Amino acid sequence: MKQSTAILLMHCPDQPGIIAMVTEFINVNGGNIIYLDQHVDVDQGVFFMRVEWELEQFIIPQDKIEDYFHTLYATKYQMYFRLYFKEYKPRMAIFVSKMSHCIYDLLARYTAGEWHVEIPLIISNHPDLENVGIRFGIPFHVFPVTKENKSEQEAAELALLKENRIDFLVLARYMQVITEDVINSYPNRIINIHHSFLPAFMGAKPYHAAFERGVKLIGATSHYVTTDLDAGPIIEQDIVRISHKDNVEALIGKGRDLEKIVLSRAVEKHIQRKVLTYKNKTVVFN
Repeated sequence: MKQSTAILLMHCPDQPGIIAMVTEFINVNGGNIIYLDQHVDVDQGVFFMRVEWELEQFIIPQDKIEDYFHTLYATKYQMYFRLYFKEYKPRMAIFVSKMSHCIYDLLARYTAGEWHVEIPLIISNHPDLENVGIRFGIPFHVFPVTKENKSEQEAAELALLKENRIDFLVLARYMQVITEDVINSYPNRIINIHHSFLPAFMGAKPYHAAFERGVKLIGATSHYVTTDLDAGPIIEQDIVRISHKDNVEALIGKGRDLEKIVLSRAVEKHIQRKVLTYKNKTVVFN
């Protein structure tokens, strides 16, 4: 049985004594720190920290910790913070269209028990991958989207997400632009994946365009979704080298392998509560 722990993610203006203050709060109340990592953005003058501690001997009840910390410290030090409990399994919804490589990788890791997460549903704008939901025993909901019904369909999707108490969304090559209503309902809680040819190679066939240009690297980027298309805070990126020996099919294959790996890394970091967003950047703790 996993030990119950609390995770505190925070940032505030950099100043002396922040680490001492937070660790003292934990120690004097009977907590045992099992993880602490911090970073100072010298240019911005901002201090970032992630700390995790055991709750077995902690004298403040779980439902009171956030209020205590806010009252005693957060206001005084102008802190933005989020408190999580490791025993809680976040609830994740997957959005997908017709490409299956990313969703298969996500669900393989999920069913193998690699992630402390629940996946109550899959949403798609096409029925093509319904068999994936059936295979993994996860309800698959189809919402066909057109220009005329987009607003109505997104409202129905949001109602379904709320009904299922979804905490965050993963766009596993979901080929629809998410609108402001959905983004505002899940700020910094929608994870997307795309190739890293943008903005040089846009359109429906970026790998073909990259092949014609003779590029030597291909990559993938996973980020949080904002209203600025494909420009949200980056969580994870990676690259792979290619050469003149690689044809278009090889580029596409290597690109898809990279996409699923990068997306899964980003999702894992999010599940582990190791990502802090600040402005349009992230601090990703080890």
